[in-house]
Amino acid sequence: MSSISKHTVLVVAGGRGTRMGGQRPKQFLELAGRPVLMHTLEAFARWDATADLVVVLPADQQEAWQQLCEEHAYRQPHRLVVGGETRFHSVQNGLSAVACAADGLIAVHDGVRPLVAPSVIAECFAAAADGGAAVPVVPMIESVREVSADGRSHPVDRERLRVVQTPQVFRADVLRAAYRQPYDPRFTDDASVVEASGVAVCLVPGNRENVKLTTPMDLVLAERLIESLK
Repeated sequence: MSSISKHTVLVVAGGRGTRMGGQRPKQFLELAGRPVLMHTLEAFARWDATADLVVVLPADQQEAWQQLCEEHAYRQPHRLVVGGETRFHSVQNGLSAVACAADGLIAVHDGVRPLVAPSVIAECFAAAADGGAAVPVVPMIESVREVSADGRSHPVDRERLRVVQTPQVFRADVLRAAYRQPYDPRFTDDASVVEASGVAVCLVPGNRENVKLTTPMDLVLAERLIESLK
């Protein structure tokens, strides 16, 4: 167990990178000269250098990560936790490895979202401190259609839709209680787990650059964004 921290960040990094078209896990792919996951951790360290950073990785990826840290002389303090069968179980494992007061705050973030803005992190933590649960979202900018079982489709009012990002931040007692529920395949993120436990989630404006790196095009975009910030 770590010492108690008001800001705990669980970085869940279990992707295999199949949609990237390669064998290397996407969190280990090179971005601006270093693995994606290093950029992600540093986004939180820049916001709060004292935050407890916990990386949840599959057991068979931990040695490779440690080797990458040696190769890049990476010294950002963080701890490793073994991931589970699903994202739900990985977050459960992460929660079991952190010491956090009931009114402390825990963020859960995708390891392949390296471009989250410090202001978004701060706003999510502030909203969670007030209401117990907060997630960043951005407006849907493209037209959307819903397809029915018979193959027909109809338009959906995009003004009512939001794209959900991470970090999703929760008061520790809220998140721990939610993750004592049995696993349900309908849990797509931490907000859905918390809402199933009866807690409302506050929406916070996210930043459009906070894209989840899933395809090769996403990686190219992230590279250009990082270059533009230099």
